[in-house]
Amino acid sequence: MRDLINEIYQSISSFKVDNPATLEQFRIKFLGSKSEIKNLFGELKNVPNDQKKEVGKLLNDLRIHAESTFQDLKNTFESTTENKNKIDFSRPGEFNQVGSHHPISTVKNEIIEIFNRIGYTVSEGPEIEDDWHNFSALNFPPEHPARDMQDTFFVEKGEKEMALRTHTSSVQVRVMENTTPPIRTISPGRVYRNEAISARAHCFFHQVEGLYIDKNVSFADLKQTLLYFAQEMFGEKAQIRMRPSYFPFTEPSAEVDVSCTICNSKGCNVCKYTGWLEILGCGMVDPNVLEASGIDSTVYTGFAFGMGIERITQLKFKVNDLRMYSENDIRFLKQFTPNL
Repeated sequence: MRDLINEIYQSISSFKVDNPATLEQFRIKFLGSKSEIKNLFGELKNVPNDQKKEVGKLLNDLRIHAESTFQDLKNTFESTTENKNKIDFSRPGEFNQVGSHHPISTVKNEIIEIFNRIGYTVSEGPEIEDDWHNFSALNFPPEHPARDMQDTFFVEKGEKEMALRTHTSSVQVRVMENTTPPIRTISPGRVYRNEAISARAHCFFHQVEGLYIDKNVSFADLKQTLLYFAQEMFGEKAQIRMRPSYFPFTEPSAEVDVSCTICNSKGCNVCKYTGWLEILGCGMVDPNVLEASGIDSTVYTGFAFGMGIERITQLKFKVNDLRMYSENDIRFLKQFTPNL
């Protein structure tokens, strides 16, 4: 029995305990009701009388060794757990990083707020459109190049051919079809065009288009509205100029430039040394567009305008590469985190 006691003693000393589960295994193996030590105490009655005192002492020492080893291991685990949960108040504080709006969202919200102040509501519509709302109702003739695959992403929906909207003017058509004038609304949203991706163009971008329809609306109303927007967005010293242009859904039509905010109209590489930057297209709503949506063009007139949010953001934050807006580069986005 002495040899067996020495073997168990060595087994206790060499037993590896590295987590609470193995500690419990130690307790069951050496201190449980059916443990090896308990069994040895049961065998003590079979030991010769002249050896019982010596063997009994060895068994007591073995039990004490097992109990003290178990308690030491238990205290070690409890101490480690307490240290993990303990808060060190001497450590320097850690500040949570503050998120922010994407620059596109920031500028979009600012544009919406500007037009809200003069009575414009926000209208939204689907990004996958049919031919009527995306082209035909806007006076695009069947042979117009915008209908070609080189400009538009077409989508098959069952037997019906749809398209990813190329402008948010499709939302304006839906508003005109379901609203009785006067109408004063803006339509922000993402649009898609089949273009090569570069620093100045992308296959998707964001627009805000505006529409105002009422009796006796004139081109002068359009000009004053856009001048108000430019000065609210770029500062009270901002000026605009209008150049004749062509759009199928407006007549007459114009391109609108704003005085360059980067060089204060003195001329730089961004404005190509002209002192002006193009920001939007506009015009009086073509009577055919009004009639196509069920609005009497002999009673009502109106104007429409549309701008790319990326272009406005470029002017506001001096970002010269459109691709940066959609690359999720944290180094770029951190520049727009507010300083708190």
